[in-house]
Amino acid sequence: MINVDQIKKIREETNAGIADIKEALQEAGGHEKKAKEILTEKGLAKAAKKASRETKAGIIEAYIHATQTSGAIVILSCETDFVARNEEFGKLAHEIAMQICAMNPKDGKELLEQSFIKDESKTIDALLKENIVKFGENIKIEEFKRLAIK
Repeated sequence: MINVDQIKKIREETNAGIADIKEALQEAGGHEKKAKEILTEKGLAKAAKKASRETKAGIIEAYIHATQTSGAIVILSCETDFVARNEEFGKLAHEIAMQICAMNPKDGKELLEQSFIKDESKTIDALLKENIVKFGENIKIEEFKRLAIK
């Protein structure tokens, strides 16, 4: 039996749509963990479909460490200016800039493979895919640079 509390809990944890959550819970026989796995699989498939779509909008975000001895700048692109102006998209760009400042990846491949400093259970690649599903648009880290006083 699926109840509203289960749907609410999974929605808070995954940001998935209510209909998708209900469908996943039904498919999982009411088991929350299995339903989250189903949602993840479906989300990855949706993200893969969007990966070839062109990104023409985005933002430039900077992060400066509290010591003011290092910082990072990132260009995060998306498909529309509607998403680019979204507060959550800005937060994502800020978190990626903070990741770059803290972890100093040598290139984009290394950045995508790194564990996210705010949640080490996921990589930056997983964080991007999660947000691709959330916003319904392709999202790419176009460029980044870390700066530090030597």
